[in-house]
Amino acid sequence: MSKVKVASIGYGHLGQWHAQKAYNLDNCELIAIVEPFAANQEKANEKYPDIKVVSDIKEVIGEIDAAVIATPTSFHFEIAKFLLQEGKHVFCEKPVTVTVEEAKDLKIIASEKGVKLQVGHSERCHQVWERLEEFKDITANSSVATIVRNSPFKGRAADVGVVEDLMIHDLDLALMLFGKPKSIRAYGMKVLTDKFDHVKALLSYGDRLVTIENSRNDVKTERSVQINSAKGILRVDLLNNKASYSTDIKAGEEQVINEFDYEKRDHLLIEQERFYNSILNNTKEFVTIDDGIAAMELIAAVNESLEKNIEVELN
Repeated sequence: MSKVKVASIGYGHLGQWHAQKAYNLDNCELIAIVEPFAANQEKANEKYPDIKVVSDIKEVIGEIDAAVIATPTSFHFEIAKFLLQEGKHVFCEKPVTVTVEEAKDLKIIASEKGVKLQVGHSERCHQVWERLEEFKDITANSSVATIVRNSPFKGRAADVGVVEDLMIHDLDLALMLFGKPKSIRAYGMKVLTDKFDHVKALLSYGDRLVTIENSRNDVKTERSVQINSAKGILRVDLLNNKASYSTDIKAGEEQVINEFDYEKRDHLLIEQERFYNSILNNTKEFVTIDDGIAAMELIAAVNESLEKNIEVELN
């Protein structure tokens, strides 16, 4: 196999971008776009007149090796389960399913069928994370970290709350940077929908506290990570691909702040390219289903804390 034959499922806000990446990549061949709604089908046909547009994945299941799922989250499990049972590799947008139990079921099927199952945690693609070794004194000794992701309401993803829509990105970053916390305490507000639109979560690691603040009804757009330790400070502006840091801070001396820009990348393109390479080369997925499950377990803890107004201990 020199190219992975793929179907892109869902042609909504995110699905349109995923279809574009699959269409342009060299290590895959876009066979079909799957979209049940006529209006979106028309858009797909206009954009890609040379690509088959169908309403059900079953219409092209025999023609593909893999699929990208970019539908509303509530449909992920049913579609992914079908694909995996048919022996197809799956790239599924986050969150991979509605519940942790569903995600674990998919893991079992993927293992039994010997196929790849990658989860779409695109924030891991920021080039700055590849430079973390330079700042290991800060990250390894940090006692306080703050992750912020705020934006005005865009009218999309109203089927889920801000925890599933935005915070999942930052919970995954916290797992990548610091590992699993010992407990979570969350506070939130429902403003525009019947779901939580603004949430602050406190992740306790015993000797470290990570605060995650997410809002989808803010007056500005902000995405940042700040890590503080006795060894220094690292701040990453994820929105503008900039970072600043300060080390060897001493009382009585003027603090020296260093700044740098890092490479801006097409994260969706990178995710898909790495997915297809894992199939072609039989290597580990860039973001595994275990990574996806770990993030979902933190989502469940945040939601439990919000609903019960308690601190949730994690095993």
